[in-house]
Amino acid sequence: MTTTTTKRRARPTVLAERVAATDWTALAEELDTVGCASTPRLLDPADCRALVALYEDTARFRSTVDMARHRFGSGQYRYFADPLPAPVQVLREAFYPHLLRTARDWADRLGRPAPWPDTLEEWLARCHEAGQTKSSQILLRYGAGDWNALHRDIFGEMVFPLQVVIGLDEQGTDYTGGEFLLVEQRPRAQSRGTSTVLRQGHGLVFTTRDRPVRSARGWSAGPVRHGVSIVRSGHRHSLGLVFHDA
Repeated sequence: MTTTTTKRRARPTVLAERVAATDWTALAEELDTVGCASTPRLLDPADCRALVALYEDTARFRSTVDMARHRFGSGQYRYFADPLPAPVQVLREAFYPHLLRTARDWADRLGRPAPWPDTLEEWLARCHEAGQTKSSQILLRYGAGDWNALHRDIFGEMVFPLQVVIGLDEQGTDYTGGEFLLVEQRPRAQSRGTSTVLRQGHGLVFTTRDRPVRSARGWSAGPVRHGVSIVRSGHRHSLGLVFHDA
């Protein structure tokens, strides 16, 4: 009994340590170059299966969105209710201080305010004061033929410029197709697309709304949208971590 309890209590620490062990300097450089960047494995296969299993527990969620009904694409996702499952809460809190450095750097380059305080708790309090009080963490499920239209996860005036998606299934085994898509409008140029395979248990950090792009006049904001290509077969699940509430 003691051993089991110890392991359960250590689990959040392990997740936070995995986030901290990421090469954040290299990841920030890739974000500057591409607009998205992968992390090392954060969740074991068992962790991923446990999160996928939560999808059937509707009491865990505040709402369900049918994407076809809203013309968002095809597939379904659910917004977690508060309190968040422990792994989701721990990952969100662990990511925030590392992403904050890039957020502030980007704001400086673009000559914008950087309203994000040092802790996620303080930032969410500001979101709530502004009327954004609903959980924005999502669990997504796609089946064969499903896809996600290009979009941005913006729910109000309070926006954090980076977010994370974590793959919960193995491409090529659990599903085919379903690549993560990022499309960036370059200043006075054609749009640029990036396609990324979400590896099981690995995170992908990407731009929420726009990011600084060097131009002849200095730094310009490059608008960015993201989506998911058509799932060819099987089922694809992912966990979305957004750092502002809805």
